[in-house]
Amino acid sequence: MWEERIRHAKLRERVVSADEAAACIQDGMTVGISGFTRAGDAKVVPSALAERVKKTGEKLRINLWTGASVAEEVDRTLVEAGLVARRMPFQSDKRMREAINQGDVMYVDQHLSLTVEMIREGQLGNLDVAVLEAIAITEDGWLIPSTSVGNSPTYAMTADRVIVELNTHQPLDLEGMHDIYVPGPRPHRDPIPLIEVSDRIGTPAIPVDPDKIAGIVITDRDDHFSDLAPPDGDTERIAGHLIEFLEHEVRSGRLTETLRPLQSGVGAVSNAVLYGLRESRFHDLQMYSEVLQDAAFDLLDTGRLRFASGCAITLSPGRARDVLARLGDYRAHVVLRPQEISNHPGIIRRLGVIAMNTALEADIYGNVNSTHVLGTHMMNGIGGSGDFARNAYLSIFVTKSTAKGGRISSIVPMVSHVDHTEHDVQIIVTEQGLADLRGLAPRERARLIIERCAHPDYRDALREYYEAALRLGGHTPHVLEQALSWHVRLRDTGSMHP
Repeated sequence: MWEERIRHAKLRERVVSADEAAACIQDGMTVGISGFTRAGDAKVVPSALAERVKKTGEKLRINLWTGASVAEEVDRTLVEAGLVARRMPFQSDKRMREAINQGDVMYVDQHLSLTVEMIREGQLGNLDVAVLEAIAITEDGWLIPSTSVGNSPTYAMTADRVIVELNTHQPLDLEGMHDIYVPGPRPHRDPIPLIEVSDRIGTPAIPVDPDKIAGIVITDRDDHFSDLAPPDGDTERIAGHLIEFLEHEVRSGRLTETLRPLQSGVGAVSNAVLYGLRESRFHDLQMYSEVLQDAAFDLLDTGRLRFASGCAITLSPGRARDVLARLGDYRAHVVLRPQEISNHPGIIRRLGVIAMNTALEADIYGNVNSTHVLGTHMMNGIGGSGDFARNAYLSIFVTKSTAKGGRISSIVPMVSHVDHTEHDVQIIVTEQGLADLRGLAPRERARLIIERCAHPDYRDALREYYEAALRLGGHTPHVLEQALSWHVRLRDTGSMHP
């Protein structure tokens, strides 16, 4: 019964329909919703808002803030109704992506640790309404989040009004898994007192003024998770190269067999690489990451992983049913934090995190593009990869050496868009091999990346480009007339092949 989940007696009087809650949102407002990588996002109020516009023909445009990507019930539904004027800080929906690349939606792509800092300081304007999913409301009127924390604590703090989606489908066993900590104002902020991955430094619920809660909508919905592609030969080889490298670091005395806290980016390749640790020699591992995917729980089940700290639990549908049914088994080994804490640069550096993220493409000097196709078309966004890459003990980027059946080389003369400069990239891994770039000058990096990471079908062309660049000289040699010629050829012919 939902009444038992609203422990603040007076708030039971504020239960409303999704349509009534959506009526709080008017043209020109900024709306912040819960959710991080399709976990714990709002599920019915955005749909009710879109239906209202479709039925009435009302002219309504909003600025939409989230934690990270959300499911189709939010991004796709709202953008197809023409509701979204501005979006930040991360998205992954195909229809939203199209609207961004057509210029219909103004997209602000941000480091995920940064958004709420700017909001609290008023740099991004006023937050009118927050729509936040919760599994329960405490006696004090505070919100117990569901499968993600994201930016919800700051949205609850700064919004003029809060709408709660109380999701009775999300298990109450999630209670006690969250650690809500919001740093104090800058300047002269106290240090964040997180020393160990397993430290709990905050509260188990999100503080909110009960008087700001404008409505509570009762829902009974699954998170709209999607399947992950299983490991394949290429991802297994990537994992093999990475594990061999980490074993070498142990033999060299720079790491122990417990490694350092691990971070893994979102998606099938990152999940598959993490999955490869199951059969490794490493043990008593810890994770300090944004998203806990299938492989994290596989490692917990095998005992390889001792503790996992994240911002969201994002699983394939089948794995989600199993994990959510056994939350009691994981409670002592998992904590969910606000994304500004899971991605906090100071904590990442303090803990010495080993960061593993995915590249769309890398160039011969180690610059990485993780967001834009052909330098212009946004895919998803930088997410938290920049937070981790710049501050990690080891900054690792993984990618298959080719894409689209070999028509695209992931190793190119010059990336068409730079998200992570050569200064933030230490290791590049493809199924072809691994390039350790630490302590190398640009000319040394180029030869290593070409020989170790490029696909054989493109290696000769990369060598020819680099030799031509060397004849022109420079600290980072390039032939400017040819540097992006591979991308031009892909645009014009559908292939990077000469």
